[in-house]
Amino acid sequence: MSPSVIVSRGYLSVCLSQSNLSPFLSFKSGSWPLQRSILLPNNVSLQRLGRKWVHQKTIVASLPERISPAKQLRQILKLPGVHQGPACFDALSAKLVEKAGFQFSVSSGFSISAARLALPDTGFMSYGEMVDQGQQITQAASIPVIGDGDNGYGNAVNVKRTVKGYIRAGFAGIILEDQVSPKACGHTHGRKVVSREEAVMTIKAAVDARKESGSDIVIVARTDSRQAISLEESLWRSRAFAEAGADVLFIDALASKEEMKAFCEISPLVPKMANMLEGGGKTPILNPLELEEVGYKIVVYPLSLIGVSIRAMQDSLAALKGGRIPPPGSMPSFEEIKELLGFNDYYEEEKRYTTTSRLSSEVSSNLYNKQARAQDDTAQRVQSPQDPIVEVITPEVYNNYGADGSRTPFSGIWSRKLRVKITGRDGFEKLDVRIPAGFLEGVTNIVPALGGVNLKALLDDAADEVGGKLLLDFKDTIGDRIQVFLE
Repeated sequence: MSPSVIVSRGYLSVCLSQSNLSPFLSFKSGSWPLQRSILLPNNVSLQRLGRKWVHQKTIVASLPERISPAKQLRQILKLPGVHQGPACFDALSAKLVEKAGFQFSVSSGFSISAARLALPDTGFMSYGEMVDQGQQITQAASIPVIGDGDNGYGNAVNVKRTVKGYIRAGFAGIILEDQVSPKACGHTHGRKVVSREEAVMTIKAAVDARKESGSDIVIVARTDSRQAISLEESLWRSRAFAEAGADVLFIDALASKEEMKAFCEISPLVPKMANMLEGGGKTPILNPLELEEVGYKIVVYPLSLIGVSIRAMQDSLAALKGGRIPPPGSMPSFEEIKELLGFNDYYEEEKRYTTTSRLSSEVSSNLYNKQARAQDDTAQRVQSPQDPIVEVITPEVYNNYGADGSRTPFSGIWSRKLRVKITGRDGFEKLDVRIPAGFLEGVTNIVPALGGVNLKALLDDAADEVGGKLLLDFKDTIGDRIQVFLE
């Protein structure tokens, strides 16, 4: 039996025979980026040669299985070097981490509490809210994500429920800490930890939950006892966590490079996690090469994405309040945003399910749009650069400014222009635009900060003056200089 290979609109479909064209396999091009062959029943396989697929006989008769997120993470832990995982807090940030080329991410309880509740990470987030947010995150990204499980949200029985819930949510790993409730964010004061016995029992309960679920989720055991008690206590607990079955060890808020080295020397076969708290924490910030030299396997950055998001939103709001939109360089274009969110992929997939009646309607609409654009292009080519610009206005607007023949000081304003100039507080020019003086509404659309200024009164006073005149010169709330000239 020779399979039939059909490529249509970015989708690869594999049929078992020429006579039966029902696809046995169908997936979008690029969704198997590491795959070099597809294995089919009856000793047949498809081999990829460049961009083409050919079939040939093979000994293997089973289909390849998708690698689970946990297995992906375990493979990363076996790779040489140190591996970086920026912390995400929602579906969009997780997708951005993946698109940036990182191999894994971590869901930050601090950032989720900030983004979802606008509250501090002091125990406000519940188990249900974290699982719900986790499902949104893991569905948006195909890279493995380690979930922040806090202290398990209760005793050992609650810990088992938490681990099983995080497995169902699609997390590749879970971080469990030994703080008492309500927990405190790392690197902050007031942290307290449970007893040694209870801390170790938490990890044992997590291991049992993993076995009962038939999962291989990675268990990251975190202790906050360095700040709560001592370095020696945190080292003792880390050893005990490793013996209890933890896959990765993590001591938060180590205070020096020497302490970090001491941590990495215990249980040398168990990978260590480093937490590089941006913006100023208790742990010194080391680059990845330094962390690898110390002995760490993975490093997380908990505040980078939420931190820059807060600052970017503050800057954008300040610009809007000052009457401007954010400058082009500070944000992606609309087309880039659409591409990131998958609009183009959606449109391509939508075509697969378009009915005949709808397709006819779309063809007619597209034909009309093409004809309209062609007429516009023809009109633009006919008009020479020397032709006068024709401004179209409604009779109501025109008559409001004396165009009905009455002689008012404002009737001559249509031959004049308003020049609006904005100079930033840094001395650089941000805007310099001219519009017909009669269109007063257009001025406030460009610079909303002029909305409260009676421009018509200023124009009435200056209507008969020859040459240019400075009508306004002031600074807005963020210190930018706004000038309006009558030319």
